[in-house]
Amino acid sequence: MRINWNELQEKSFYQATARERANGIVDDGTFKEFLGPRDKMVSPHLIILGEAVEYDDGMTAGVGKIGKHPVFVISQEGKFVGGALGEVNGAKMSYTLKLAIDCYDAMKEKYGKVPDDRKPIVVVSYDSGGVRLHEANAGLVAHSECMECMWKLQNKVPNISIIGSSLGAYGAQGFVCLSADVVLANDYGRIGLTGPDVIQQEVGKDEFDASDRALIWRTMGARSKYILGDVNFLLKDSIKEFRDKIVAMSDLPMSEISKYRHLGSEELVEENLNVVKIAGREKINDSKDLWKYYGNENVDELPELPQEEFLKVVKRRPRGL
Repeated sequence: MRINWNELQEKSFYQATARERANGIVDDGTFKEFLGPRDKMVSPHLIILGEAVEYDDGMTAGVGKIGKHPVFVISQEGKFVGGALGEVNGAKMSYTLKLAIDCYDAMKEKYGKVPDDRKPIVVVSYDSGGVRLHEANAGLVAHSECMECMWKLQNKVPNISIIGSSLGAYGAQGFVCLSADVVLANDYGRIGLTGPDVIQQEVGKDEFDASDRALIWRTMGARSKYILGDVNFLLKDSIKEFRDKIVAMSDLPMSEISKYRHLGSEELVEENLNVVKIAGREKINDSKDLWKYYGNENVDELPELPQEEFLKVVKRRPRGL
């Protein structure tokens, strides 16, 4: 059954499936999936353990077009094993990234230079709790392969992360997500190394109460990450909003896109360490304290403001500080 692309554009990104997100990001009818459900490539580890499997192993990966750009899309399905990365879906992710690199190298070899209006683009829609514990070693290897590919993409292929689905990006996927050039999110987005329950288990409920949803969102949610600079653009919740932002950035020179990066150099590492130093020096106990440090007033109101109003009044961490 063919997906109605126009209807898809108005759909909530948060409510969309991984396959709907992948098809909606690229131009109508251009998405070609790698190892889709008909190929029945499933996790051998889940079968051995008697767990349910999915024929796409919880990931939609493929290539489409935006204008003249080949767009390599990876879209995770958080409803299957928490979107966790294992052997099969990890290989789909890493090899899709490798194909983007190969595409760039082939274009450069043939034409001498990759034009800005034709360069390949990578888009990853994250919806994952991290490594799949059922196959942890294979999942960790997949993460390392993805990180290596992210490094090779730098200053060549624009690498865009999207955080806007049910789970966000946690665990090692949080690292991979923030290794992109640009991070886009809606108000449902969350990014974190460790999940709330694990933090409470390790440091105690007095330090971090995993049942306090407001605490979780103001610590790991997209609005806080936007203030701190980890999220570059905070968008409304529709597939069209994310697609339009990617389209608007697609023809920008790589030198401009690279300015949005959060990781990947000693200078950027030092910039992120400065936040840790500030937190220690100022005795930061809550994300709201950091919001205040960066010039925000009425911090109790920021999480509840309509998004347009929030974007008008919010003060963000200056780059380089």
